[in-house]
Amino acid sequence: MAAKLKTDSHLEIAHVLFIDVVGYSKLLVNEQREVVEQLNRTVRRTPQFRKSEGAGKLIRIPVGDGMALVFFQTPEEPVQCAMEIARALKNHPQIRLRMGVHSGPVDQVKDVNDRSNVTGVGINIAQRVMDCGDAGHILVSKRVADDLAQDSLWQPHLHELGDVELKHGQKVGIVNLYTEELGNRESPQKFASAKKPEAKLEKAQSADSKICLRRWIIGIAIGTVLAIAAARFYRMVGTDRWAVRPNAVEQGRRGAASLPVPNKSIAVLPFVNMSADKNDEYLSDGVSEELITALSKITGLQVKARTSSFAFKGKNEDIEKIGELLHVSHLLEGSVARAGNKLRITAQLIQASDGNHLWSDTYDREMQDIFAVRSEVAQQVAATLKIRLLGEEKKRLDQKPTENIEAYNLYRQGRYYADKFSQDGFKKAIGFYQQAIEKDPRFALAYAGMADTYVLAADFYIPPREAFSKAKEAALKAIEVDETLAEAHASLGFVHFHYDWDWAAAEKEFKRALTLNPQSAQAHLLYTEYLAGMGRYDEAYSQGRRALELDPLSISARWSLGWASLHAGRSDDAIQQFSKAAELDPNNAWVRLYLGRAYLSKGMGQRGIEEMETAQRLEPDHPMVLAFLGYGYAVTGRRADALKSLQTLDEIEKKHYVSRISRVYVYAGLGDKDKAFEWLEKAYQERSDLLAWFRKDPESKNLQSDPRFAALMRKIGFTEP
Repeated sequence: MAAKLKTDSHLEIAHVLFIDVVGYSKLLVNEQREVVEQLNRTVRRTPQFRKSEGAGKLIRIPVGDGMALVFFQTPEEPVQCAMEIARALKNHPQIRLRMGVHSGPVDQVKDVNDRSNVTGVGINIAQRVMDCGDAGHILVSKRVADDLAQDSLWQPHLHELGDVELKHGQKVGIVNLYTEELGNRESPQKFASAKKPEAKLEKAQSADSKICLRRWIIGIAIGTVLAIAAARFYRMVGTDRWAVRPNAVEQGRRGAASLPVPNKSIAVLPFVNMSADKNDEYLSDGVSEELITALSKITGLQVKARTSSFAFKGKNEDIEKIGELLHVSHLLEGSVARAGNKLRITAQLIQASDGNHLWSDTYDREMQDIFAVRSEVAQQVAATLKIRLLGEEKKRLDQKPTENIEAYNLYRQGRYYADKFSQDGFKKAIGFYQQAIEKDPRFALAYAGMADTYVLAADFYIPPREAFSKAKEAALKAIEVDETLAEAHASLGFVHFHYDWDWAAAEKEFKRALTLNPQSAQAHLLYTEYLAGMGRYDEAYSQGRRALELDPLSISARWSLGWASLHAGRSDDAIQQFSKAAELDPNNAWVRLYLGRAYLSKGMGQRGIEEMETAQRLEPDHPMVLAFLGYGYAVTGRRADALKSLQTLDEIEKKHYVSRISRVYVYAGLGDKDKAFEWLEKAYQERSDLLAWFRKDPESKNLQSDPRFAALMRKIGFTEP
């Protein structure tokens, strides 16, 4: 680093991250160029880099096969940046780094090109610390670790290796930093060869044993490391819980809207769980969801729904591309870390068009202050975007859902397990909601969560009479406690539609939910399916398109539009929408199943069977998958296979609940009307939720001319078949 010292030279403490590409010299020249370019892009995209550079508190120094980043505010800055780089490069395993961090005195200088540079022992030791590591290691000097170890949020990730001797007999303590996901937990070869044991650092060092740097509050906004992850996908029709698979990004990119991006629009990216306990992920997800809900209450601000935002959970994706895909002007990202009752939330608002950092803050609070942080972040976002909050809006933002923080934690765990959409997940979720209600009997969100879970499980894992009666009870209680809770009205509308067969009451609740929260993609989807069930297709398409605007990467939004088209007899439109959903996630059994139904409706029997068999391979024991596949076999002349589907349903019923309506489809395809109506009557007695849609199902056509069909439709409330 050739440099010309300034005449007004003065030392200052800097916090240095040294980065080296392992095996760089063995690469071909073009490979070296590609690695350096990718590394530079990755580093520049990390939230910590953007924030420090934006504040004018960062010097970048290229060093051939890596770089040095010199920060000037806190020792946590280089450590956090190293963690973000390591997480982002999980998408690029060909780039193998080792990193070292040290805090020490440096002097800012100008090099021969008149560019900012630094010299001094601080940067020299940082390089020596890095040199001690192997690929994947993030090593920090004992001096840095002493400060980090005083904080319970960092302490579990610090593991002491021992001392190394530098030039002139100087020794430096080296500490290995790693988590379950990041870093290299193996001892570096330099230490392993010496057989030095690794020991975890004590929480704090005595004041007179070390001259510690001053205690910093973390002033950084840890960014979510973004990716299109293969997150959970959910098979329940009409919810916003279907996750998006990796190719959703590319599909979204191809279909990105060309309309101007609204200036007052935002997506809340999933906050990163930085707690020592990975099981605290429910809390980081919860903070993200709380902020989506809070921001949705601000008039004039367009907020993207959870499904699309959470498509970027886990890995790296360019900020500008995310903004383009979600059609938003701003992104909010951050992290959550908990140690006991201590909570640290960082948040950062970014301009999507250029990645510029607009605002950030760190909140070190107690758990019971989590709602205050939510309100403060939402208000700060509004202020930064120059949106004036009305008095009623501020009041809503400040409102706490419960005063009992233990009840809130239980509720959040319930939401986490309900989103897994499995029999075990539903069981756990209901248990957590019940515990939350016991802690706070007037916790409206817990009642709403319970209602939502029973609605999702009905006719899938729990008989509809049992599930819907409990869902209705919980939804009514939620509304009794808080009439303004949109999700409770949406769940109650679903119960009225699918269980009570009270069409007017159902529409009233859906409209009330949308009045309370016009930006609820889920409420728009539920209303879409209601309208299609009523045969009001133009209105259904309008609601479905609005849901897609709010949730552009949502599989369920595409599915609902396809479903409405299928019931309207518009097979080509249905195929188009289901195909787009399948591009988002080729392994979603429910999408493949309905794409098969659409092909059958169009008369393309072989193609329909292929799609349905794909769905059956993905979900071999799902009763409704077998039901529609059995119908497909029957109408394409494969009678033996259709009868085998009925046998399989009998076998599955010995293990768990099977909806009574499932066999109706197979018998309808076989042309056995007596059996079909026998099972339809059983479905009616059971109050199967699918009966509300059955009259418009293409599979019911060969039953519609039978007088028994019209009689059944009148029994459930339709004046005409």
